[in-house]
Amino acid sequence: MDGTVLVADDDRTIRTVLTQALTRAGCKVHATSSLVTMMRWIEEGKGDLVISDVMMPDGNGIEQLPSISAARPGLPVIIISAQNTIMTAIQATEADVFDYLPKPFDLPDLMKRASKALAIKRRAQTAPQSHDNENATHDLPLVGQTAAMQNLYRLIARVMNTTMPILLTGESGTGKSLIAKTVHDFSDRRSLPFVVATSADLQGMDGPATVLSRVKSGSLLIEEISDLDMETQGRLVRMLDALDENGPRIMASSQADLPQLLKDGLFREDLYYRVNGVTLETPALRARIDDIPLLADHFLARAARDGSAQRHLSLKGQDMMRVYSWPGNVRQLENVVKRLVFTGGADEISLTEVEMTLANQPAAEPLRAGAEGEKLSGSVAKHLRRYFDLHGAELPPPGLHDRILREVETPLIEIALDATAGNQAKCADLLGINRNTLRKKITSLDIRVTRRRKLM
Repeated sequence: MDGTVLVADDDRTIRTVLTQALTRAGCKVHATSSLVTMMRWIEEGKGDLVISDVMMPDGNGIEQLPSISAARPGLPVIIISAQNTIMTAIQATEADVFDYLPKPFDLPDLMKRASKALAIKRRAQTAPQSHDNENATHDLPLVGQTAAMQNLYRLIARVMNTTMPILLTGESGTGKSLIAKTVHDFSDRRSLPFVVATSADLQGMDGPATVLSRVKSGSLLIEEISDLDMETQGRLVRMLDALDENGPRIMASSQADLPQLLKDGLFREDLYYRVNGVTLETPALRARIDDIPLLADHFLARAARDGSAQRHLSLKGQDMMRVYSWPGNVRQLENVVKRLVFTGGADEISLTEVEMTLANQPAAEPLRAGAEGEKLSGSVAKHLRRYFDLHGAELPPPGLHDRILREVETPLIEIALDATAGNQAKCADLLGINRNTLRKKITSLDIRVTRRRKLM
């Protein structure tokens, strides 16, 4: 490797590691913790490659890119950042950086990219930066530093301004619709409509035409395209074939295995190839467990902005979340965090709070309602085995008996109250307990009682 590399990072350890690695590879290195210093070197003509962090004490590395391009057209820049969000990847791509890597980065990987940049020395191309959606992106839960999410970010950034149809695959709750909206919001169609069409919207002879009249030249997401019957699929094929160059950007989502549906004759091959221009696969949450603390912090911060108490997860609580299966993925995590915001008054969310909340969540293979011949005791036994499994080789904390009884009593009393239209005397008689005992339990379990007329 040959050339001079300018390294800008406020972390002394990273500056040292990069300086040593690049020097051993044969490069000259100038390292600094200041963007001002880096810009002075660039304006003086120093450097064949820039490696820069984003958040620096005296500025933002990405926001400095237009100045770098103006001062030294063609100077390649590699951005490294701990701001591991979709916004960072998109901004870096729009600014036409040579490459973008999230922190923590793999040093051999970075060295390969640096070597390629020095060898190519490609001319920098001016690309307009868009800030139209800056405020909206602050609430995007597309957060993650795992390789799976970073690869997804890069692919989104590459395809957002193309006309290729996009097929979004992944389990329920992974954020397929959110990603489609993100693609639209950061594309050159952002000022045009974004329309989500369900199976019901496409029914009937006029369904596709009505959808097209709404979307115009914007972006159309066909939600859960695998749910369409064969007749609607044929109607959709004809609609897509009739689109001209001013037609909408087509995206489709599916949590079903479309190739398998093709083999089974349940999905049209011509439709599959019309919507599968590029596939964006949204990873399951259990496949990126290192992102769980980041996502939980995001949801807790959003709850605080909405007026709830500011809380944070304990380390043991985070560990418990890591071993859970998360069948509902990010959507389920969001709901769990919302519940945890209100389960206690302390700033820190304890392990016990997380345990009790997760104990009420479905397992990876949820029990089927009304399983034939299954007694209540059998369902409870399965629930308890899963609760113990959540703790791995360790035992649950003491007090298990009272916690489990509380979990059983609460829905029992709530359902009994609902069945008796909130009449506590009838509810106590139904349960076979004293009315005063029922009142005490309603108070201790924080059960809300609503009186209403019972419809017979």
